[in-house]
Formats: sequence, structure tokens, C-alpha cells
Amino acid sequence: MKRIAILGSTGSIGRSTLSVVESFPERFQVVTLAAGRNVDLAFEQAQRWRPQIVSVAAESQAESLKVRLRSAGVAGVEVVHGAAGNVRVATHRDVDFVVSAIVGVAGLEATYEAVRAGKSIGLANKECLVAAGELITAEARRQGKPLLPIDSEHNAIHQCLRGGRMEEVRRIWLTASGGPFLNTPKSKFADITVEQALNHPTWKMGNRITIDSATLMNKGFEVIEACRLFNLPPEQVGVIVHPQSTIHSLVEFVDGSILAQLSVTDMRLPILYALTYPDRIASDLNFSLNDLRHLDFSPPDVEKFPCLRLAYEAAKSGGGKTVALNAADEVAVAAFLEGSIRFEEIPVLIESVVSETPVGKLESIKEVLAADQNARASAREKAAGFNRALGHKVPAAVGVEQN
Repeated sequence: MKRIAILGSTGSIGRSTLSVVESFPERFQVVTLAAGRNVDLAFEQAQRWRPQIVSVAAESQAESLKVRLRSAGVAGVEVVHGAAGNVRVATHRDVDFVVSAIVGVAGLEATYEAVRAGKSIGLANKECLVAAGELITAEARRQGKPLLPIDSEHNAIHQCLRGGRMEEVRRIWLTASGGPFLNTPKSKFADITVEQALNHPTWKMGNRITIDSATLMNKGFEVIEACRLFNLPPEQVGVIVHPQSTIHSLVEFVDGSILAQLSVTDMRLPILYALTYPDRIASDLNFSLNDLRHLDFSPPDVEKFPCLRLAYEAAKSGGGKTVALNAADEVAVAAFLEGSIRFEEIPVLIESVVSETPVGKLESIKEVLAADQNARASAREKAAGFNRALGHKVPAAVGVEQN
């Protein structure tokens, strides 16, 4: 029985993880949950799974959840809050495996402390490796514990690498759907609405990651993540656009062989792989080879999608550059979602912040978080300037929720 903590239990990855647990109750047990701001869903999850600890974002939310659990007759669930609460969820003595799925750097400290505590990690939070990859991977090596990727692309690479040794790898290839604007002319980018940007052709995801997919910044983050996870320079990490999203990633070996991983576009499969590694178990997540009628591939257009170029540049520089890249992107995406900047201004804002950020090797999580706050402050100031220059707000989607 594998005992699990889920950081980000109310998000899409967290809910998918709980679905996997429900399908294999004899294999997995939920011990702790970090639920963020969604108190209603946290209440439902606490009722269903009866974890030892549930963490929510704020103290007031924790008090509200305590009252609701008490009224429902749910006993034995400790409710905590904030960053310290997330750390308790991740480092609980009864936890074997931590699924890290909190979006952004909010999950960074808890993930790092889980690694320090000797837990195995299923990593769905790419921002952790973008901002503090050197620290996290070094600590995982010291602990002798695996960092198992849950991102479909990195999970695919992990699977393909079982077919050869790292010294035999020429290059790894991350596939990208191309997002909703793959065939949209650059001249039309000024008119892109929030509704259009949130309409991803393949995946159903949270708001930030969906916008990042539309700008290809998500793929840029994955390049940085791959460099850290697999200890490769950016030159050995390629990106290729594959709109069908059938092949999740490929590994090219020095003899010319290429191994590809194919599966259904369902996040439960990489989650199940990470939870059961190094074993594989039977599931109903089957892919029909009869569906392999048409597969398209093309190089990404970095002039049209400059966020990918910015990510490669940050990956080569490392240190504070990757921290600033992530922080500025989060602020820029939020500004776009609320209608303060246009879609085409997202990379402009990010490049402005990253260009003024010193490289600087960061020696601790505290230094990473300080650099992150500095970059966010700069990005917010620049976003406000963009809004004043715009003179009015860009129409945003009605009823759009921000994750």
C-alpha cells in the first residue's frame, strides 16, 4: 500500500490523482491533502477520503472548513493553512509518495521539504524545477529518491529512457500541440480574446497553463524542466509541433534510433505510471492503434511565439533568469486574464523583466523566493504601465475563473 500526499488536490492533476486512487484502492491510500482556496471541494474531499491533514490557503478558510467538518460529523481530520500547512502535508511521517501539483511557486517550499524528508515525488508542478531545479534535483540525488515526472511530455521521456542509457542519448524531443493559435497569423494576435486563448484544442487544464500553452511558454518551461530532470544542456532538448498530441515525446539515440511514447490524452496514465514505478499495472486507459491515421510534425515558429525563445535563453543562463521568467509569466498571464494587457504583450512584458534580472546562482529556497518576489514586483509595475498606455481594458471573458 502506497501512502500518498497530494499538493494541489482540488486542481485538475489532484482530482485525476484521486480518480486513480479510487480505481486502485488496494494499492493506494490518501494520507494528506493540500487543497488551496477551494474550500467547498476541500470539504468534499475530506469527507470522502478522511485524510489525517488537510491544508487550505488562509486561516479564515481553515476555520470555516473546521466548522463544516464538525457539523458533518467528520472527526480526525486536522485542518491547517498556508505555506507551513503545505509543508506539513508534504512531510507527514506516514507519507511515502508526494504528488506535487500546486500551480506556481506556491508549491516550491513544500516540494523541496518533501524531498529533504526523503519522500518520493511525482512532479506535476513544472515551476518548481524552473525556479529551483538545481536545488531540488541535487537534494533528490543526496536522498537517493526519484523525481518522477507527471507532465505527459516528461513522463513520456522517462518511459523512453528505459530503452537506453543516458550517454546514448543524442537529443530528447518534446512535442507541442501548438495551442489554439498554431494557424493564426501573427497579424491577428492583437485581437485575441481571453475566451479564444482558453480554448485549448487538446487538453482541459487550469487557466494559467492553458494561456501558457497558447503562447508556447508552457513548452519553454518544459524545456527547462527537461534540462534539470534529465541533466541535459538546452542544445539537447528539442521542441516539435505535433497537433494531434498522440506522441507525447521522443528520445533520439546516437545510433539514429528514435523511441516514441504514445497513449491516450488522459493525465491519469502518467499519474498511474509515476505512482506504480518501476512496475506497470493493468488499466483501462487504452489507446487504439486504428486511430493512427494521420500524424503531423513541424518546427515551432519562435518569431510568432517568442516565449519559447525566451525560455531557451533563460535555460542557458540559469540562476535568477529562470526564476524571473516564471514570475514574470505568472504576472503577465494574470494581467491578460483580467484584461490589463493584450495577448501579444505577454512576451514583451516577460522579456523586459528577465533582461534586467541578474543571473546569480541561488543557493537556497529563501534566495529563490526572494528573487521571485523581486521579479513579480517588477512585472506588476510594468503591467500597470502597459495598462496606462493602453488607455482602456482589453475585453476579457465573462465568468472566467483564475486558477
